[in-house]
Amino acid sequence: MTAAASATLPTESMRILIIEDDREAASYLVKALKEAGHVADHAGDGEEGLHAAETRDYDVIIVDRMLPRLDGLSVIARLRENGRRTPVLILSALGQVDDRVKGLRAGGDDYLSKPFAISELLARIEVLGRRRGTKDVETSYRVGDLELDRLSHEVRRAGKPIILQPREFRLLEYLMKHANQVVTRTMLLENVWDYHFDPQTNVIDVHISRLRSKIERDFATPILHTVRGAGYIMRAEE
Repeated sequence: MTAAASATLPTESMRILIIEDDREAASYLVKALKEAGHVADHAGDGEEGLHAAETRDYDVIIVDRMLPRLDGLSVIARLRENGRRTPVLILSALGQVDDRVKGLRAGGDDYLSKPFAISELLARIEVLGRRRGTKDVETSYRVGDLELDRLSHEVRRAGKPIILQPREFRLLEYLMKHANQVVTRTMLLENVWDYHFDPQTNVIDVHISRLRSKIERDFATPILHTVRGAGYIMRAEE
């Protein structure tokens, strides 16, 4: 890597996952991305990185090609097979044309050869982030007769307005975004509270109880279900 992190570009804040086994390089990347205003997580091998990418929401994933336990191209292939379309930037010391072609064909969106300038890395991340923004960002969600509008911050069920506190809104937004999927407590802690550890409190139970009261009280059918031993699922009853 070349150039100092001060050569950053003004971008909107993104959440970025770095899958890199070289701890010194990873530390440098995390520091540079945070100085540029982004949130950066680090995984030290392919298996850990795949798990993080499948259980948390990221705007961009940066993957080193040569990784222990599961190589970078296999990580990308698994993500694509599982329906994950998060933009992926491949980093590699293998910079020949054939290497780049293999990376892109595996499902990568961009390929940057080592050594590289941080300013170029940030520029490429910005492009990938914009690309995702034009394709994947939804402004509203609907589950049965429950509707959430991200722009106006309005929630309605059967046309009736429901007033939520900011954390309740964020919790409901995440649950509705993953409707018909089991959402674990770990996923909620990391994506709604931004905790990367279990605080050993009942914070999730309290907020789920309050949210359930607001979106199910006075309505005939439940919509937020507890999956015992697993988590929660938003699903409209038939």
